[in-house]
Amino acid sequence: MRSSNDGNSNLDSRFSQTLKNVQGMLKGRSIPGKVLLTRRSPAEEASLQEYSPTFQRSFSENDAGTSNRTDTSKEEDEWTAKKPTSSSIANKLKPSTPSIEVSSGEVQKSSVGARATNSARVAKFTKELSGATVMLDKLRELSWSGVPPYMRPEVWRLLLGYAPSNSDRREVVLRRKRLEYFECVAQFYDIPDSERSDDEVNMLRQISVDCPRTVPDVTFFQQPQVQKSLERILYTWAIRHPASGYVQGINDLATPFLIVFLSEHLEGDIDSWSISDLPLEKIFDVEADCYWCLSKLLDGMQDHYTFAQPGIQRLVFRLKELVRRIDESLSAHMEEQGLEFLQFAFRWFNCLLIREIPFNLVTRLWDTYLAEGDALPDFLIYIFTSFLLTWSDKLQKLDFQELVMFLQHLPTNNWTDQELEMVLSRAYMWHSMFNNCPSHLAS
Repeated sequence: MRSSNDGNSNLDSRFSQTLKNVQGMLKGRSIPGKVLLTRRSPAEEASLQEYSPTFQRSFSENDAGTSNRTDTSKEEDEWTAKKPTSSSIANKLKPSTPSIEVSSGEVQKSSVGARATNSARVAKFTKELSGATVMLDKLRELSWSGVPPYMRPEVWRLLLGYAPSNSDRREVVLRRKRLEYFECVAQFYDIPDSERSDDEVNMLRQISVDCPRTVPDVTFFQQPQVQKSLERILYTWAIRHPASGYVQGINDLATPFLIVFLSEHLEGDIDSWSISDLPLEKIFDVEADCYWCLSKLLDGMQDHYTFAQPGIQRLVFRLKELVRRIDESLSAHMEEQGLEFLQFAFRWFNCLLIREIPFNLVTRLWDTYLAEGDALPDFLIYIFTSFLLTWSDKLQKLDFQELVMFLQHLPTNNWTDQELEMVLSRAYMWHSMFNNCPSHLAS
């Protein structure tokens, strides 16, 4: 009995030590995965958002959702180790959402640390972007934890490979690619329906129906000229990618790019933006950047949008397996209730969570998406697992009908950066544990 207790004590000790190492990485001593877990001071928030658009989103459903705060000291006892050694470790990984209880002195220390960290990060971005050649690996590491809003357009173009890393070539390449988009619009979009095939007419009609439905609770996207820009981008992309054509959900994926690239030209609250205030030349530049960045993003996940969307189905299966490995009790409950992961997770993969979280958090989430590069599809599994397990305790109390309703209308309306960063932190840790150990996911 004593040897058994000693063994458990050693296991917990190893778990705690490994956990502290991972926590250290996530607090900034190593990157990627460096996530700020302290709240920003007002002065720091203002400096970081000086050039950032603000969002006001009205919610027609699920307004009762609350913002769950996380006690980071308690998380140190409940988060993950790099190498799981028993099922008890998996149980320790279940997310919890206790309230924060921090003294004023600790808050002051955290604010000072946050200011220093953020000013240092901005300096690192500035240094990286000002070089003759941007080191993309370094830029990815920096971007994983979030990009300063006013730097986001330039950083996203670089991360996606749309803009060359060599600064001498950048302006020439962007000018050429924007002209190419303009010519594609003239060739494929600005023509009468009589010159289109029946399939092309039907596709354009479907796009024109979907554009007004895109992010319906952000008023900016209800402007007719914004919808027309989306329509041109989506139709031109679909014509040039006949293997998939247009698939519902791709319209959502264009919206973060549109917001980010418009932020170079429009200031203030996004609901006060008017795209008609911009010269037509600027609008086409923004559309071109959206088109090429959307193309680059989807190049890495083409089979997500081909017939029957096999790429998404494959990822949903892997999501189910990862949830089973990390939270066996939730997995068993969902199976007992007859809930299939495809019933809720298909939309997550199809729209990359854009419909599940407040729109003002989407661009921050996409900083991490784009920093992952070609590894994004695999990392999505870990993000979505972390996202789902946020409500593990709640979900295990629901029957089938309640599960379906809850997962279709998740209580994220009041989420802030803090909740999102917790999701990303857990995802990073679980990725560190499982991604290079596929045997851990074997049945």
